[in-house]
Amino acid sequence: MKRILFITLLIFFEVNIHAQIERVEPPNWWVGFKDTSLQLLVKGNGIGNAIPHIDYDGITIQKVSKAKSPNYLFIDLLIDKGTKPGKFVIKFDLKKKRTLKYEYELKQRLLSAEEYVGFDSSDVIYLITPDRFANGNPSNDINKNLKEETINRADDYGRHGGDIKGITQHIDYIKNMGFTAVWPTPLLMNDMPNSSYHGYAITDFYEVDPRFGTLDEYIELSSKLKQQGLKLIMDMVANHCGSEHWWMKDLPFDDWLNYQKLNNSQEKLITSNHRRTTNQDLYASKKDSELMTQGWFVSAMPDLNQRNPFMANYLIQNSIWWIETLQLGGIRQDTYPYPDKDFMSDWAGVIMNEYPNFNIVGEEWSYNPLLVGYWQQGTHNKDGYVSNLKTTMDFPMQQGVVDALNEPESWATGLVKIYEGLANDFYYPNPESILIFGDNHDMDRVYTQLKKDLTNMQMAMSFYLLAPRIPQVYYGTEILKENSAKRGDHGLIRSDFPGGWADDAINGFTGEGLSNEQLQMQSFLRKLLNYRKNSEAIHHGKTIHFAPQNGIYLLSRFTENEQVILFLNKNENPAELDLNRFEELGLSGKKLLNIITNDELIWNDKLTFTQRGAVLLTTKTK
Repeated sequence: MKRILFITLLIFFEVNIHAQIERVEPPNWWVGFKDTSLQLLVKGNGIGNAIPHIDYDGITIQKVSKAKSPNYLFIDLLIDKGTKPGKFVIKFDLKKKRTLKYEYELKQRLLSAEEYVGFDSSDVIYLITPDRFANGNPSNDINKNLKEETINRADDYGRHGGDIKGITQHIDYIKNMGFTAVWPTPLLMNDMPNSSYHGYAITDFYEVDPRFGTLDEYIELSSKLKQQGLKLIMDMVANHCGSEHWWMKDLPFDDWLNYQKLNNSQEKLITSNHRRTTNQDLYASKKDSELMTQGWFVSAMPDLNQRNPFMANYLIQNSIWWIETLQLGGIRQDTYPYPDKDFMSDWAGVIMNEYPNFNIVGEEWSYNPLLVGYWQQGTHNKDGYVSNLKTTMDFPMQQGVVDALNEPESWATGLVKIYEGLANDFYYPNPESILIFGDNHDMDRVYTQLKKDLTNMQMAMSFYLLAPRIPQVYYGTEILKENSAKRGDHGLIRSDFPGGWADDAINGFTGEGLSNEQLQMQSFLRKLLNYRKNSEAIHHGKTIHFAPQNGIYLLSRFTENEQVILFLNKNENPAELDLNRFEELGLSGKKLLNIITNDELIWNDKLTFTQRGAVLLTTKTK
């Protein structure tokens, strides 16, 4: 009897070990791409021994590849140009004449490639840490099926409950402030045991974290932003995943990750040396270069090996899948210099080939303009590297503005840091496509950096918004959020936006309970942002600036029909400025409007500044 039971169980086990395909990724695809290839990752017990078949007009299986693990199969498809959208069945023939069936769908693209218009210098991007912005749906705050089950707004590194609905519910606020694009930090699954709120330790590249909401809610956010004329930028991570990613328990290949065997066995954790200059350094050792790109960020973030061709395809297709699913207006790519740089060139190249009007910004946290410029498309790099990347981040100019306003005025300090910093634009192929910012989710709040000086904040933000750049503003900057109590504390830098939770006593969205200084800053930015929204001179105009003298710096942006002037004045006492020095601007005798106060003036010989601060003037007086 025991023998019969054993044989029965064995037969049951053999039949059912292949009885379910766990996942096929990408989970669907579209017809009508320039690149007609598609590689499917199939995951399931023993699926590596299956032989796949597809009977659908226009689809051909080009190649089938086994992985090191028997539980993966990679299927290369060719989708003919004329293939019709629709559902079809993939049949997997197994041993003993058993067949598994999986239904797959090719969809019709909703937009043409040219209709995907990326962000540019006409935009101002509002960066949001979703968990800390607004809690639109408290019912999804805790999910007992995930590893981090608690919510605690008193814990800087715990989850606070902000979600996709919270952003959607405040689109009107974002639009009325004058922003034109929204960049939320990652919203994908982060099923990590702690600090899962930030989103950068992704454990499923195709699933929205349920504590943020659903895929439908993510699509709804994009749709409603688009209806209001705003773009959605998705924060993506090609360098690493979370240590609890579903594939970590059964990796497809021995080289799916960098330093895979050593780091997984915890014999010795090999982390990145963070020497980002090795990407450009003509004299860099192979060892330094290897540690930079292949070392793990931390033990909780395994480093993906983009030199593995299956991993490379996986990441490229994942990006395209999200562009189509959300109809994105751009991508922000995290830790851009850390992945294999040849892969990053391929990744950006494939996307820009499919979407010629799109844009991607890559994070290069360096204060050296040469390193920033290396990554921008069109740079003639000595090593011949071609990035295919339109936009990178202007950390050098961010720091230059802060230094300029914090330092005393002298020949080499103060406002000259802005003047000479902007002079570095000769190196960039396209300065207008570089992204500038006062701060972001990884650095001290700009109000903290500027020693909580409201006037300096207004001067800094005026320059960031008028410079020939794409500006980005971190949520809460408009109401002077700061982290002076704990400099460098990421949890505090990403603190809650007041009014995003039902029981908040202060409401930044309505202004209720804000201090006079907070209201001043919010009003100042709202006026400047809304002027900028319709200013061709700021969007695409030419630029002239004059070396600072006597604590005053002038920047001009202009077209044939509009000129915008920014004065940055650091004088505590009244100061008189001789305007004849600026004769080449052609403003003599013209009427100008103060963008912030709506006061009018005639540009004559002299201008008197009664107080320290920013003065913003425009020739558009109607």
